[in-house]
Amino acid sequence: MNSTMTSSSTFLCNVAILAGGQGTRLASRSGDLPKPMVPVMGKPVLQHQIELCRKHGFTDIALLVHHRHEAISDFFGDGARFGVRIRYEVEETPRGTSGALRDALHALTPQFLLLYGDTYLDIDLRRFFNAHLASDANATLFLHPNDHPYDSDLVDIDDQGLVRGIHPYPHPEGQDLRNLVNAALYAVRNESLTTVTPATGKADIAKHMFPAMLAEGLCLRGYVTPEYIKDMGTPDRLDKVERDIEVGLPERLSWRRLRKAVFLDRDGTLNREVNHLKSPDQIELLPGVGEAVRQLNRAGVLAVLTTNQPVIARGDVTVDGLHRIHARLESLLGAQRAYLDAIYYCPHHPDKGFDGEVSALKIICDCRKPATGMIEQASRDLAISRADSWMVGDSTADVESGRRAGVRTVLLQTGHAGRDAKHPGRPDYSALSLTDAVQWITVGHDRARRRLAPVALAALDRRVVLIGGLARSGKSSAAQVLKELLAVLGKEAHVISLDGWLKPGTQRGEGTGVLDRYDLPAAAVELGALARAEQRVDFEEPVYDRFARDQAPRGERHSVGRDDILIVEGVPALYLPALTSPNHTLKLFLNESEDIRVQRLKDDYTARGYPVEKINEILESRSADETATIRKSAESADQVIDWEK
Repeated sequence: MNSTMTSSSTFLCNVAILAGGQGTRLASRSGDLPKPMVPVMGKPVLQHQIELCRKHGFTDIALLVHHRHEAISDFFGDGARFGVRIRYEVEETPRGTSGALRDALHALTPQFLLLYGDTYLDIDLRRFFNAHLASDANATLFLHPNDHPYDSDLVDIDDQGLVRGIHPYPHPEGQDLRNLVNAALYAVRNESLTTVTPATGKADIAKHMFPAMLAEGLCLRGYVTPEYIKDMGTPDRLDKVERDIEVGLPERLSWRRLRKAVFLDRDGTLNREVNHLKSPDQIELLPGVGEAVRQLNRAGVLAVLTTNQPVIARGDVTVDGLHRIHARLESLLGAQRAYLDAIYYCPHHPDKGFDGEVSALKIICDCRKPATGMIEQASRDLAISRADSWMVGDSTADVESGRRAGVRTVLLQTGHAGRDAKHPGRPDYSALSLTDAVQWITVGHDRARRRLAPVALAALDRRVVLIGGLARSGKSSAAQVLKELLAVLGKEAHVISLDGWLKPGTQRGEGTGVLDRYDLPAAAVELGALARAEQRVDFEEPVYDRFARDQAPRGERHSVGRDDILIVEGVPALYLPALTSPNHTLKLFLNESEDIRVQRLKDDYTARGYPVEKINEILESRSADETATIRKSAESADQVIDWEK
């Protein structure tokens, strides 16, 4: 039985906050304070919640209190000083979350929000509530992925957002479930609850009320969003919430600003490529993937899966079967404290005439990569800024999809490693693995932009920028970053790699001298003519296939205007004969830590399948015929860029 503590109990509330928690696990920090009064960044978590409600227009609030409720009512009073009206529903005998809610239904409006008093959240409550009101739902559950799904209450929804099952913690061993966590925020229709909440005794909302609603055939919907909401009911979780606030994570994930995202391919990027994966048992995460995705999560960068799944159109896998595959993927990531913010898949395939195919899905669509439909849909759904986002994958379809969508692209050397060669055009950046790609996206790219910003200013009045340095010193990445910086300054630039003039592998060998491995005279003739052109020139840059060790059949096309800048990068770039007058040329030499550079070389050769003995032989040979020669070219540089400084 509850008693009402308020000077005016005639108004109904459109928000109920479960604020009866004792806070036993936080006693070492807060003593005997009720859990909702535990300070987060200097003020009670309940105050954060009340201020959030007021911000979104919810000003009539019922606090469902029990343990030391006087501490709460003494602090908040009638709510006037916080710009709201508060009434108190005091639980004399604990009846669990569902029982407490049942006893407070008389104080609530026909549709209301329900919050738990031990969560810190930065949510657009009005947007959430309006989505509920616009639906046919008896209750809408706020869902999101988290980094510990294995000990969280999980929810299963279909592609239309209808809840199909509630899976309270603990979960049966070996059960794969989607990482959609019940975040303890709900929008509820009052009249739906009288038959599913207990008149007497204890019951829990997540474990009892929602399963009872499903059993009665009532409609539950999931509302999935990357917005910030976290339980802060233990010292570790409280510390984590405060760290997140200090680094601005709730703000980055809010609807108040466009979000940064990394669009991720699946097979060959997250898990091993097995060619038409059909079973959850075939999912095997690549090394380092869990930690890489976790790094995105901690940085507030959305991790969004975009995957072509023609196995559905072929009839090899059903939609439910694909959900089971993705549940395994999410379970494996969750076990490594990582999660995907959203999953988008294309079920189509353009080619018809195969046994068992689903004819309705055998179409030319706008979502199958390299088309941009999945990126566009995700950008709309999640308010993603494409200008600040990335596509990471192992195929040329991934790169082309990202290029068309206007995001930066990274090609991995895992999976196909670009050897599918289905689409022309090179990526903005290359990385050996997802780990390296994420490190570049979250740390390296911004660092390089800061380091090269003065160089971009110096390059504005030049026609040619030459970037030289030892192998794996970051030349191609620096060239692309410089191109991006120049674009911001209103100058178009074209990155051209001297690797296109590498002689075929059959015509060169290690130990013959680094300069002899390139056809530098031919490069000087072609690039010199381009640099001196007085009108726009269409130029096809030769591209080197490092796996075939020969020229690729298709080059990289450029349309070079007379005022554009040519950024020519390559190991011997500073040995090129003059392409234009010295006053119109800027020469850069890049230095990288020798340990880092050599490790990159080893990793690259390992990824290409070279045995350790051969790698050591190559590195010794390259050191002998390359290092001294290329380091000497730094003497002619206008600027030496040292990445360690």
